Amino acid sequence: MSNASFAHRLRRTLRTPLGVTALVAVTVLALVTVLGPALMGAAADRVDTSAIGGDGGGHLFGVDHLGRDVAARVVAATGLTIGLTLLATAIGTAGGLLLGVAPAMLGTRLRRFVTATVGVLVAFPGLLFVLFLATIFGLGTTGAVLAVGLATVPPAARLVQNLTAGVIGSDYVAAARILGVGRVRLVARHVLPNIAEPVVLFTSQTMAQILVSFSGLSFLGIGVQPPEYDWGRLLNEQLDQIYVQPVVALAPGAAIILAGLTFSLVGEVLARASGSDSSSPPLARDEVPPPSPATAPREVLLQADDLRVTFPGGLTPVRGVSLSISEGEAVGLVGESGSGKSLTALALAGLVPHPGRVSAATLRFDDVDLLTRPRTGTSMAMVFQDPMASLNPALRVGRQLAEVTEVHLGHSRSQAAARAVDRLGAVRIPEPERRAGQRPHEYSGGMRQRAMIGMGLMGEPKLIIADEPTTALDVLVQQQVLDLLAKVRAESGAALILVSHDIAVVAQVCRRVMVMYGGRVVEELPVEKLRTGAAHPYTRALIGAVPTMSTDRESRLATIPGRPPEPAERPEGCAFAPRCERANARCLRETPALEEHGTAGRVACWHPYSEVGA
Repeated sequence: MSNASFAHRLRRTLRTPLGVTALVAVTVLALVTVLGPALMGAAADRVDTSAIGGDGGGHLFGVDHLGRDVAARVVAATGLTIGLTLLATAIGTAGGLLLGVAPAMLGTRLRRFVTATVGVLVAFPGLLFVLFLATIFGLGTTGAVLAVGLATVPPAARLVQNLTAGVIGSDYVAAARILGVGRVRLVARHVLPNIAEPVVLFTSQTMAQILVSFSGLSFLGIGVQPPEYDWGRLLNEQLDQIYVQPVVALAPGAAIILAGLTFSLVGEVLARASGSDSSSPPLARDEVPPPSPATAPREVLLQADDLRVTFPGGLTPVRGVSLSISEGEAVGLVGESGSGKSLTALALAGLVPHPGRVSAATLRFDDVDLLTRPRTGTSMAMVFQDPMASLNPALRVGRQLAEVTEVHLGHSRSQAAARAVDRLGAVRIPEPERRAGQRPHEYSGGMRQRAMIGMGLMGEPKLIIADEPTTALDVLVQQQVLDLLAKVRAESGAALILVSHDIAVVAQVCRRVMVMYGGRVVEELPVEKLRTGAAHPYTRALIGAVPTMSTDRESRLATIPGRPPEPAERPEGCAFAPRCERANARCLRETPALEEHGTAGRVACWHPYSEVGA
């Protein structure tokens, strides 16, 4: 990807055949708009009765019924026609933006009302809507501008609503909300920049439609009134001569078509110009501190008891999870897709998407009750699975990192920028000063993930939640990110929750593993006992499905038969029973509780293994 600025991309686009054509067309239109009335106004108003009924000699497009030069009148009318078109476009675009982003800023009831209103107005035929509004506002220029402009608001608002809904659901918007960014700033900094390209293209295309609509109203006698005239009015005046002298109607009609094409070309050029790898040095293995050995008990940092996440319709994808994370501890959440591990992490961070509801008997972080005070500031950091969806593509990476300390720590813009450069360097991004000025698409996948970790370190986090941080990365970059997480935890003293479907990945970083299945924790044990002390059949099946260097290459890879239960399914008994070779009637009937097993683990199983091979 090029790191060119918008101005550079625009210059590059203007050198293409499309750009040259658009530049020439808009230059000619602008010159005629500005200079036309002054240069041709007198000729346009000069009455020459001797030319009436003639062959139009000396007049390129003939004369009207008063002998006035039609070509001169078309040129002189350009200023008024284009000016009114721009004014109506401004009304339509401004109204569309206001109604389009309103659902992101209003409460539930008002949001639904605005969305429903826009939907009803969009369903109304556009031409009839224009005529209806023109009848209400009356004859004349003002009424026509308001009619055409307001008729453009519903389709513009529907487009903006759809685009805004897509941006609002992004991870970087969720992160901004957690940072305490207000609704107005959220829309201004995160929504509008990311919907600018389609809105610009829509606006330019709409200008062509507005020009035609406005000219149509004037043609019907509803728009511009004598003695003023625009292209539509001129077309109306020449209508009675179209069979006798058709060339007189050609000039205003051609002007409307050419101006409309010019607007479309300009929009296409701007849209192309506004559209939006490098390798990172690996961490040396000796720079990565090994997991710290067991030490004296530390204070509990995060405590969750009977954590549940529910959605309308009775969906409960997380069902009674209880966990405790101590200061500086690294814990892994492991399970297949759909086991509820990622949703559990989002619930802990207060990021469960609407209309999900989080409930718990206890949910405390750093002595703060998250059920009554969900904001945690910079003390909890979140590293998402897809950094490209977590970083705002319209903002520079350094600016996004700097916003964290500006909002929460009160840093000035320069202090925050310096902190961002420092944090990018801390996560081993080369040339951090230069990289801070680049946008996310100019980073490689591994660098974007490092930048997300750096964003979490902008404050002084006590807990880092990493949700599948290595899923989309190749093996080498995956190892670098894992090493970086271990290094960051060792240096900052922060606790870590690592969410992954790969139990081997978790084992490299964490000291304790919690295995989830069907929305519940089915086993909890130290990492060093994974191979020899796993008690739950599901945990053993996960371990068995990971090939090692000693795995027989001639044998088939181990798999877990069946499929995990869907969130809507609430089977009685143990959720893993349909896939478990040790299950009996009791497993299908009664749900096992998570209880102590052995010396350092807990398991929810009626028939747990006691030792390897048992």
